[in-house]
Amino acid sequence: MRMATSKTPRPPDGDWLGTPYLRFTREGPFAVVTIDRPQARNALTPAMYFGIRYAVSRVNGDADLAGLLITGTGDVFAPGGDLGGGGDDDWMHFGSALSMDVTPFDTLRTSAKPVVAAVNGLCQGGGLQIAMCSDVAVVSDRATFRVPELYRGIADTYYSQMLARIVGPIRARDLMFTGRTLSAAEAVEWGVAARMVPHDQLMDSAREVLAQCCRTAPQARRIVKASLDNYLGLYDRIGMQASIESGEAVEGFRAFAERRSPNWVHPKLRVDGRL
Repeated sequence: MRMATSKTPRPPDGDWLGTPYLRFTREGPFAVVTIDRPQARNALTPAMYFGIRYAVSRVNGDADLAGLLITGTGDVFAPGGDLGGGGDDDWMHFGSALSMDVTPFDTLRTSAKPVVAAVNGLCQGGGLQIAMCSDVAVVSDRATFRVPELYRGIADTYYSQMLARIVGPIRARDLMFTGRTLSAAEAVEWGVAARMVPHDQLMDSAREVLAQCCRTAPQARRIVKASLDNYLGLYDRIGMQASIESGEAVEGFRAFAERRSPNWVHPKLRVDGRL
């Protein structure tokens, strides 16, 4: 992968994700995104958040790729956003970015192709959201988990709604109000993560889980994901995206462009021009 020189912005091309702190590699049918900013303990800049979001879209649009695996470097998966700023890719202050839709959470959650998080170490804040929004989180026995948002003055209600549905409101209050740290074993017991494996088996186990997910039927899987989103009480973005990609939407746009009624309208009910 070619690296951009410091402070030299350029549009993404190839497998470049717009930041030097994310690596996108291809391993047969899989893409692997590695969060790689050890000098800042993998703290996520807005560009890194957006790069993960962009990676999901790249995988979904690439017929050669079946799924995406996300992991970190060293003993850190991701600690959340870099609230202190900094980084060669720092094109805006993090506070300003909070009001922009640069985060990857919805994109991860609604991905048409499977996404597996291989949580190699410390995982908190936005990093934990990435793990929870992935289809499956496989975690190292060394991993730890924390929800520190209220200590940063952030009332993240998207987070609290998902977390309460996953672990229950009592445990969600415990995690969010105390900022306590969960071990990997507790995270699996509470339902925050799916599987815990020995640290040296993490990547192999995560790849095997991703392979299993990728063997499932795509359309049926999408229906199940939408049903699970309904359980979480979240806006049905999956159903909307499926509608946008459907034959009806294609015909609707074509009819609009051709200034006519769509073909689903009964011939005796069609009107001249656009509906």
